[in-house]
Amino acid sequence: MSKITSAKVRDLGFDNARKNAARIRGGKTIAELRIPELIENSSALVIAAGPSIHRYDTAGIIKRSQFNGTIIVTDSAMSWCLRNGIIPNLVVTLDPHPHRIARWFGMRDLTEGSILADDYFARQDMDPEFRRDQLGFNNELLELVNAHGPSMRIAISSSVAESVADRVVDARMDAYWWNPMYDDYEDPESLTRKIHSMNNLPCVNAGGNVGTACWVFAHAVLQKTHVGIVGMDFGYYSDTPYSSTQYYKEIVDLVGPDRLDDVFVRIFNPHLHREFYTDPAYLAYRDAFLEMISEASRVYNCTGGGILFGPGINWISLGDFLSRDWN
Repeated sequence: MSKITSAKVRDLGFDNARKNAARIRGGKTIAELRIPELIENSSALVIAAGPSIHRYDTAGIIKRSQFNGTIIVTDSAMSWCLRNGIIPNLVVTLDPHPHRIARWFGMRDLTEGSILADDYFARQDMDPEFRRDQLGFNNELLELVNAHGPSMRIAISSSVAESVADRVVDARMDAYWWNPMYDDYEDPESLTRKIHSMNNLPCVNAGGNVGTACWVFAHAVLQKTHVGIVGMDFGYYSDTPYSSTQYYKEIVDLVGPDRLDDVFVRIFNPHLHREFYTDPAYLAYRDAFLEMISEASRVYNCTGGGILFGPGINWISLGDFLSRDWN
């Protein structure tokens, strides 16, 4: 799974970086994100699109808290935030998929045919709203993102598809470009080095997924010393069918439909005293995250679900994190 995913992301990411070269030359970089509005306080809340945000009154807790730190969200959580009246200070987008990522922003050219050609949004577990009348909801999302786009900043990776870059421009979002690290930059044959020499953008170790990338931006770019995370499950609730998981089709292609129980991993969360399950990709992302934070400031996991626990992670409630004076 790891090798298959890595190979696919590398090829798409490099191709997209070439296609985005003209946009990048005329744009800003993440080095320009260190502005008073984003760095004047020491705390940040990272919002990812894990299923836990729909199991609690997550939006209500955030809004009632009047949190004055920086809110950083994944592209997949942006719609949920805007629908609930939460305007992010920074959105992060990373994934090079040619079609799906643009759906998080609303697509102008979405058709019933393209919906039928890819059932991902009909079965994904990250945002149930995307599973209803997909064409109608997409039109609502277009208007929502267009309305709030001019007031939002986005850290946009060179790896994203042209459809995403075009949508960011269309919504008049304030874009800041960066490169993900694909491999060891010191290697003379490094793909990261090759892309950097092409566009001269800052390179960021994003941990392979957009949720971790948000934490990296909070910690390493904006230098926040207290980072709370919510919706960072890296796993699934036991009542989630395998078919609704993120890498279901890739796993079926890899091992067949009869060996799924051998591939999905059950993990007991001692903080919640309940079991969750995960797939090989999310498990690898979780392990990478734990390794990355071993030399970083402490992380406060306010997710209330999932498998992200271990050294360096402090489990507290979302309300507790938001109510503390971190400055």
